Amino acid sequence: MYMEGRILKGIGGFYYVDTKEGVVECKARGKFRKTIGKPIVGDLVELEVQADGTGYLLEIKSRKNSLIRPAVANLDLVVIVATEAQPKTEPFLIDKVIAIAENKGIDSCVVLNKCDLNDSQELYEIYKSVGIEVFRLSAATGEGVEELRTFLRGKAAAFAGNSGVGKSSLLNRLIPDFAAETGTISDRIGRGRHTTRHVELVPYDGGYIADTPGFSSFDTEQMDLVLREDLQYAFREFEPYLMQCQFTGCAHVKEKGCAIRAAVEAGEIAQSRYDSYVKLYESVKDLKEWKLGKEQKR
Repeated sequence: MYMEGRILKGIGGFYYVDTKEGVVECKARGKFRKTIGKPIVGDLVELEVQADGTGYLLEIKSRKNSLIRPAVANLDLVVIVATEAQPKTEPFLIDKVIAIAENKGIDSCVVLNKCDLNDSQELYEIYKSVGIEVFRLSAATGEGVEELRTFLRGKAAAFAGNSGVGKSSLLNRLIPDFAAETGTISDRIGRGRHTTRHVELVPYDGGYIADTPGFSSFDTEQMDLVLREDLQYAFREFEPYLMQCQFTGCAHVKEKGCAIRAAVEAGEIAQSRYDSYVKLYESVKDLKEWKLGKEQKR
């Protein structure tokens, strides 16, 4: 029997695929490394199901996007959970995740948690002005959670957030006993035979929520990188000024006649967003494209 589905988890050479008939344990039969590469979580696949209920992956559909770290494909959204209550989220952490998402063609939104303790007005104004969807809510009281729930419906979303920001509490609001749910799925699809945490998708209201260790805890060194020549395009508010710089190839860091720097000085671009750009630029300015693959796979 032939089916289509989405990979929820892959570990130990087995892939667990969500299909209309339920989760099917599969092995890879196709020579994917010579075409699209190794199957990863989130891949849309075609499989053949055997009489015993197990299956074989036959084809990986084209990916609309993919991340290397964490290894996940076909995301609709990255949800960045932040707050100005304690522990306050550094804007740089938010901006790095947004830049990665923008570079990969993935939408992002910022969820400002603990609004019962601090309304996070500064962060709200920064990201609202950029044109990024922003939600203010409280996972503790439930205020504002339904609005986010509606927004997430039907989407494949990955969550990120610094430790203590309340990401786990929010996920448990969205999916009661989220940790227990991921544990149940993992027991069913094989985590009991393995101890290492891997990325997996949890079905949610017509979509999926990605459980992404490392990425979820803002382990920024384990995330994808953005090449310096692509970085300016990962800050969407830069776009109106990019053709106005005095010199071609402007890095927007120290150059004279830089329209981006002038926009920052005029208050048209948030200082914190520009500071994040400079910090990211300095971290990748010597990175070459041929070297990027090596860095991303380390």
